[in-house]
Amino acid sequence: MHTTGDERIGVVARGTTRTPGGVEPLPGGRLLVRTPGRAEVHDREDFLAGRTDRPAHVLRTGEGERAAPTADGGFVVAGPASVRAVGPDGSTRWTRPHDPWHGTGGAPAAPSVSPDGRLVSVVVPTVAPDRDKAALVHDQGPRPDYTWDALLLLDAGTGAVIDRKQLRSLTSGTVQAWRADGTALGVSCWTAWHSWSTWWAQPSADGLRFLGGTWMHSVAGFLPGGGALTQRFAEHVFPDDDRDELAVYDLASAERTALLDLTELGVDPENDEFSCAEVLDGRHVLVPGRVYPEDAPPEHRHWLVRAEGLRPRGRLDYPVPAGEEVTPLGDGTWLTRDGDLLHRWSLADASA
Repeated sequence: MHTTGDERIGVVARGTTRTPGGVEPLPGGRLLVRTPGRAEVHDREDFLAGRTDRPAHVLRTGEGERAAPTADGGFVVAGPASVRAVGPDGSTRWTRPHDPWHGTGGAPAAPSVSPDGRLVSVVVPTVAPDRDKAALVHDQGPRPDYTWDALLLLDAGTGAVIDRKQLRSLTSGTVQAWRADGTALGVSCWTAWHSWSTWWAQPSADGLRFLGGTWMHSVAGFLPGGGALTQRFAEHVFPDDDRDELAVYDLASAERTALLDLTELGVDPENDEFSCAEVLDGRHVLVPGRVYPEDAPPEHRHWLVRAEGLRPRGRLDYPVPAGEEVTPLGDGTWLTRDGDLLHRWSLADASA
């Protein structure tokens, strides 16, 4: 049995609210709440105090659409064959058509809006100009063949394409993360039988400059000091692929500066699962997982890892059940979910 990280770390309950929707933090003390066919923007403190029926802005989404809020109450919406911006009054500001999505036909992820609200990054598909140049060939049916996807950097106000970069992916899942000051963008795409491909770039009003990237790791966020946090999942895509890891890459050099084998935290390396990793604050990363103790039912556990060097500190000691979902709010507090209940927490020793 692995014992690293077994030290218990106290937490303080900061309140509970009830919602069935997925919750994401937004700049300016706001929350995005997603339910099927609907995206709502709430004041964070109001919502977490139980006033969940007072959304500031609401968007109804159609089939295959994924939306991201803008700072002024609008939304940017990725759909089956276009990206569009919607104003607070529901009017369409602009539409940017693109080739229809491969796979399910709907957008695999929402666009990502920069922290200052001026830029939008979005991954779109590309139909191959002819079959010989296709990266993905369908043997049956009239469906088009595709070449590699493209990353678009758009002007949020007009929809104009500032830059377009080809990515080595045919994504059915995309994760994006902006550094808080907007000086770096991380993009990860999951391609069937190829795992995750990840890039980080420097975006500006003049375009995108790629700084580096990695493979089989998905971007999880950015750390103080210029590091990109990534996570590797045991996907069993290849024979030597049964590994769960966290890593930090230096943005300037693209070199890996820290690595944590997550089997150090669990109890059964063959079965333990680590669903995500979230940057809590400038010093800590939260890692939730599902472990399989010997002769006991599976358990959800959360670990606190020091951002510097990815050194495990211990397990968080919750007084109530905490699942695999963790949502840091950017102020040193975070949310966990138990069914429809969202619990807010902080560290008992904030100086640790």
